[in-house]
Amino acid sequence: MYKNLLVHIPTERSPRPAIDGSVSFAMACGAHLDAVATGYESSSVPFVAEGGAAVASIMEVEHGRALERAEAALQVFEVEAKCAEIGYGARAVAGTYGELVATVGAIARLYDLTVVSQGEPDRDTFDNRLPQELLMQSGGPVLFMPYTFRGAFKPARIGICWNGSRLAARALRDAMPLLAKADALTAITLNDADVPRDASAAQLAKHMARSGLPTRTVSLQADRGNLQGSLLSIAADESLDMLVMGGYDHSRLQEAVFGGVTREMLRSMTVPVLMSH
Repeated sequence: MYKNLLVHIPTERSPRPAIDGSVSFAMACGAHLDAVATGYESSSVPFVAEGGAAVASIMEVEHGRALERAEAALQVFEVEAKCAEIGYGARAVAGTYGELVATVGAIARLYDLTVVSQGEPDRDTFDNRLPQELLMQSGGPVLFMPYTFRGAFKPARIGICWNGSRLAARALRDAMPLLAKADALTAITLNDADVPRDASAAQLAKHMARSGLPTRTVSLQADRGNLQGSLLSIAADESLDMLVMGGYDHSRLQEAVFGGVTREMLRSMTVPVLMSH
């Protein structure tokens, strides 16, 4: 089971999904949980007649305010972590968005798994964008909690989104500690004619059975323009608590221009999703 977890605590929106999900997850795993909260500084420097000293003073004030926002968000986390009696740590960091992507991305590389919250729709904030960057930067699995999530994270019924790709296999391996403790596993394949025969859902089920993990398979023909809708529909029909999937099979630019399952899942998820890149 995972023993070292990291959670990103947002400061521009509610921290509750990330806190509830990560603290309950750490309790179930018996894991240490570290939290990092990010306070964002403006990257634009105002023109001032007084010159460099005045600019430096303004930037110092901006940094202090950003750090205060991060520390305030951590106070909420620390209350919950203490009540849960888990081992935890807390760190507030401040900087421009680019600086924080680099900092938190580096921090996340030392952990078994990082917990983040889904971006809130129709809001263009740094806290909405950072979780996607951590998926690309951390080098490990990232557990996205829906922005509506509240309460304890209990992944008893897990769906494996399987297309036979390298990223799907990576996500499967990264999620194995959770899969091994689940009550029910379902491998979900869309448009199975596109899946390599040697890595089919049936072959996956055989592989899982050898590990003592019986896995039911569900296959569905789906509209390529709404694959995430089909996955979420199956998740609802099967009463799944979590999905496991590879993230960004195509480049983010391709997904931004042409659409993609990862991008749409990050927008519309209704259950927690563990992604690996």
